[in-house]
This record gives sequence, structure tokens and C-alpha cells, in this order.
Amino acid sequence: MSGGARERGRIVVGVDGSESSKEALRWAVRQAELTDSAVYAVTAWEYPPLYGSIGWIDAPQELAGDIKGAASRALDDAVKEAVPPEQMARVRCGLAHGTPAAVLLDQARGGDLLVVGSHGHGGFAGALLGSVGRHCAQHAPCPVVVVRR
Repeated sequence: MSGGARERGRIVVGVDGSESSKEALRWAVRQAELTDSAVYAVTAWEYPPLYGSIGWIDAPQELAGDIKGAASRALDDAVKEAVPPEQMARVRCGLAHGTPAAVLLDQARGGDLLVVGSHGHGGFAGALLGSVGRHCAQHAPCPVVVVRR
């Protein structure tokens, strides 16, 4: 380590508004406090595919503002609920267009840790990772923590 100031670490956490993602955010904030790191809470949004008379089609572009706005509100609400007021300065939020796994892998580049929640359902199904968690665990450029409720 050089004699200069220590560079702050970066923990990326996926937040979709679900209880498991809020638990992942809580875990990430506690870890950031222990390691003097910053937390980057990110929510992915994308246009929902629609099925029409010619098959799957993209949603109308005018829905973008509604979808992005809903994602932004879900992120803000999750952060307000999961992050203690004294830790808010440690957390930065961001929205990104794309699939959740692709967005999280992109944001994890240069990060020290990627944290995701698990949507397990208990029993055997609960032992399995969700598709986003599995994809991130297999392809992330940094260590991954999957937080289970």
C-alpha cells in the first residue's frame, strides 16, 4: 500500500424493491461500514415485451418514462426503508437500462463486491439460486455475495 490516502472500496448491490433485495442492501451497507466502502445501489429497467398479432414486439417508446419512473420510485423506497439515516451518505443510487443480470455485471466492473438477493422459495427450490443470482455468480468480475432471507 502506498503512503497516500487509502482509496475507498465499492460495493455494488442489485435492488428491485423485493424484500430479498432490501435484505441484500442492508447486508451491503453493514459490510461497507466494516470496510469503509461506498455502496452503489442499482436498479435495472427495461421495456416489457408485448405479444401482438405478429408475435413478440417491443413496448411503445412512450412507456419508457413510466417504466423508468416506477423503477426509480422502487429504488428510492427500498433505500429509505433499508438504509439507516446515519449510513445514507455512504449510499449512491443509479438506474440503468437493460436486463438485471447484464446491468449488475456491467456495474460490478471495477467494484470490490457484488451483492444480490435470493428469491428462494424454501425447500429444494429455495436451495437454488434465482437466474440473476446464478448468472452473476458465474460471470461477475468480482466476488459475489448472495443474501438469503
